[in-house]
Amino acid sequence: SQGGASASDACSNVTWSNDFSALTTLCGNTGTATVTFTATDECGNTASTVAMFTIEDTTAPAIVGDFEPVINVNCDMIPDTPNLIFDDACSTNIVVDGPNEELIGDINQNYQIVRTWTVDDGCNNYTYTQTINVTVQNTVVQLSNDLCQDAGALNLFEELPADVDTNGTWTLTSGNATINGSIFDPSTADFGDYVFTYVENSTGQCPTEYELTLTVIDCIVLAPCDDPNNVIISSTVTPNGDSYNEYFKVEGIDDCGFTIELQIFNRWGAKIYDNPNYQNDWNGFASKASIGSSDKVPTGTYYYIINLKNSGFKPFSGPIYVATK
Repeated sequence: SQGGASASDACSNVTWSNDFSALTTLCGNTGTATVTFTATDECGNTASTVAMFTIEDTTAPAIVGDFEPVINVNCDMIPDTPNLIFDDACSTNIVVDGPNEELIGDINQNYQIVRTWTVDDGCNNYTYTQTINVTVQNTVVQLSNDLCQDAGALNLFEELPADVDTNGTWTLTSGNATINGSIFDPSTADFGDYVFTYVENSTGQCPTEYELTLTVIDCIVLAPCDDPNNVIISSTVTPNGDSYNEYFKVEGIDDCGFTIELQIFNRWGAKIYDNPNYQNDWNGFASKASIGSSDKVPTGTYYYIINLKNSGFKPFSGPIYVATK
């Protein structure tokens, strides 16, 4: 049988033939065709029948590659519009309209973005959509900086990016201090950390929360004669005539008006040098005021005590290595 037709012959076998043609390519290989089926027996006798066929393209074009029809994101992570490519099994003449984008809901609350593509494959129009469910939550940006207590009043907006909308309100969320609008005066606060929060919520934009931590610190710099850390004391004395480490020196206090009182002891605690007005001129000899003779001391480790009169500093003490050989 052919196309639902059947034939039989009392004397011989039957051969079928047809002239299936007349399809169109306007919508792929679709259309309507009239087909004549002919049955022929072995003696050449024929019988024919006519059938009508309609071929339709009912398969939609397919998207090439990955495509997410539904996406759930926060307002700071909305994805870019994808560049979709379509493929069709029957047609190569595909026309794409879109994407068209529609916002549904209040943009300052949770809302939707619906993107629509209309695809014409020459036979039918098909619609593809991508729905983005947007949650509106603050994006937190954390910033920090040190602030000298004596730096003067600070406008907190100076610590934020230049394009921030300044119509919002600052709040102090950590620390015992006060602010006047956006002005913070560190001189009224104790040393430590203070956390300020500012929310930028411009219409149609994802709200951004800035969390600014300012650490109030002591930036007072001591004058050279007021800072004991400026005192430099020799750690080695090698009186060998090479101009290096020839004398035990107390430096860093030039023009301070201090009087250097120096005592040096050996490892058994015996005083080997004592000078109430030291002039940076000891090179390994024991003084007559100390225990023992005034000969050069043997190589070894000794210990000093230095009192800087008129400085207000605590006495300095420590080891010194003397190489006299």
